[in-house]
Amino acid sequence: MAQAVVPAMQCQVGARGKAAVRARPAAGAGGRVWGVRRSGRGTSGLKVMAVSTESTGVVTRLEQLLNMDTASFTDKIIAEYIWVGGSGIDLRSKSRTISKPVEDPSELPKWNYDGSSTGQAPGEDSEVILYPQAIFKDPFRGGNNILVICDTYTPAGEPIPTNKRHRAAQIFSDPKVVDQVPWFGIEQEYTLLQTDVNWPLGWPVGGYPGPQGPYYCAVGSDKSFGRDISDAHYKACLYAGINISGTNGEVMPGQWEYQVGPSVGIEAGDHIWISRYILERITEQAGVVLTLDPKPIQGDWNGAGCHTNYSTKSMREDGGFEVIKKAILNLSLRHDLHISAYGEGNERRLTGLHETASIDNFSWGVANRGCSIRVGRDTEAKGKGYLEDRRPASNMDPYIVTSLLAESTILWEPTLEAEVLAAKKLALKV
Repeated sequence: MAQAVVPAMQCQVGARGKAAVRARPAAGAGGRVWGVRRSGRGTSGLKVMAVSTESTGVVTRLEQLLNMDTASFTDKIIAEYIWVGGSGIDLRSKSRTISKPVEDPSELPKWNYDGSSTGQAPGEDSEVILYPQAIFKDPFRGGNNILVICDTYTPAGEPIPTNKRHRAAQIFSDPKVVDQVPWFGIEQEYTLLQTDVNWPLGWPVGGYPGPQGPYYCAVGSDKSFGRDISDAHYKACLYAGINISGTNGEVMPGQWEYQVGPSVGIEAGDHIWISRYILERITEQAGVVLTLDPKPIQGDWNGAGCHTNYSTKSMREDGGFEVIKKAILNLSLRHDLHISAYGEGNERRLTGLHETASIDNFSWGVANRGCSIRVGRDTEAKGKGYLEDRRPASNMDPYIVTSLLAESTILWEPTLEAEVLAAKKLALKV
């Protein structure tokens, strides 16, 4: 059983789109409460239902405590400290009491955790220090409670190897980068799996649905699986203050996408990581498994990416298309570096099929979704705008991807000889 306070959120989740959860007002919190129970297996292996008032007294008292609004009798708040774990893709968190509401991470104390239990420190010297970096409203606890994005350091103040935010912050604070005001719009794709069997939501266990075609942006219980999780996540992100801009069902059934941005600099990475945390919490409560694997199902099925739309001030101004072409040239010369940093297992996705380019070859094109870098028709027509890097995998680290794009296109300069050869190869007149 899992429950959460989600202000103004109504949730209905079912493996076959069946209405199974009825939201009810949270006692004294102005929110909604939803509960999750699992039963059975197969294509309808997930069933979600409201916690009835006929439940045992223990459950009722637990529900009342979860819904309790503490603001009326204490100024203290709960801060959920969140960080990236040892795999570089897993998220960890723990809670602490703060004496009063805060508005800036600088008001929060540093904290520590056992890094030997997350794969980030040896047992004989296991302490890792959490530095609060960004705060968001907590859609699960409501009130003045907060979610806190942290990065990780040794007791001596050195960033540990999995702390990719530290290096990204250095790049984004470089005066040349600051002057260019880099914007990012990130398209996070993900796949929902049935628990225990690790098979996509809505698929027959051990079997396959009909071929791709009817599922992209589709409606209907036979085509759309997990919409309520997507909608719950959308509303929770808006409540938290994340710059989420949209969501849609994807080409493979059981797969979804949401977009975050435009975000400036380091903010892009913070917002993607906190949005992933919220999604993990919602799927946890719904009894569904979330995977960011870039190719969760082999065969004639789309993979999952994290397309990154990017522009600088110069690209957005008149004549910006020439700046975009210069950026594309730079990216072509650092293709191998970017690929190595764009997510684990990406070679299973970047095959040249299913709207991807080959991982081995760099390419670009206007309105071509089979290229490494796509430029929109609108950008070409106006002569300014942005580019879309279609190479990042769904499990990429947004701190790495965004800062590497800024570094390669703003700070890094190729030799003249390399530039000429690359321009000829890509048929770019720069």
